[in-house]
Amino acid sequence: MPRIRPPAVADMFYPADAQELQEMVSGYLREAAQDAEAGGVPKALIVPHAGYVYSGPVAASAYARLLPARRKIRRVVLLGPSHRVPLLGLASSSADAFSTPLGTIPLDRQAIERAEQLPQVHRLDEAHALEHSLEVQLPFLQSVLDDFSLVPLVVGDASPAEVAEVLELLWDGPETLIVISSDLSHYHDYDTASVLDNATSQAIEHLQLERIHGENACGFHAVNGLLYLLKKRGDELDLHGHTLDLRNSGDTAGPRDRVVGYGAYAFE
Repeated sequence: MPRIRPPAVADMFYPADAQELQEMVSGYLREAAQDAEAGGVPKALIVPHAGYVYSGPVAASAYARLLPARRKIRRVVLLGPSHRVPLLGLASSSADAFSTPLGTIPLDRQAIERAEQLPQVHRLDEAHALEHSLEVQLPFLQSVLDDFSLVPLVVGDASPAEVAEVLELLWDGPETLIVISSDLSHYHDYDTASVLDNATSQAIEHLQLERIHGENACGFHAVNGLLYLLKKRGDELDLHGHTLDLRNSGDTAGPRDRVVGYGAYAFE
């Protein structure tokens, strides 16, 4: 019998009812689609991972870019930070599939086993069991892509070079999408957060990983791994990053005295 990782944060970060969830995600994507028409299909995305009422519109600005390639992209390599389980390196999963209220996504076991040959990648199901940073991306991916497989990796304490080595191993061609899950600054007042998050966006666009750390991006280990790889192989990959949307919880569904920043970035 297949081993399926069930949703852990349905009805908390997003609706548990499939119809309600689909309508919410589709609404965000419709709002983002007009701006998405002007851009190309990205190879890599950085997207936020808060509750949908807070960060869903920002995430949609990135995911709408994938709609023209919904049949071309067949595998998603998804990295996000560990919020509950301390770990060194990156944690893979032994599951055969991850599920959400919208259905089941098969894992690419062959690709996962390739990654597990690297010393920094360890199988650790506990890191996946309750982790939301990966899970909240799945309904968006299910809404913009057709059939695809998933390589989910929870990132703990890992150097940019260690993360980049994993990404390089799994990079492949246009059939593979890289998604990095990260929010930005946490719990500053609105004006302070806006300044910090604008600076982080500039650092991401210019591949300045030395400027990105835990105070300005909770997923900084994974973000910096992507930036390290793009800097290392810049001439060969020829990818350019740009900010698609930059807001915080004070713009979407929260007060402005303690906000969390959300940015969406595409590398095309």
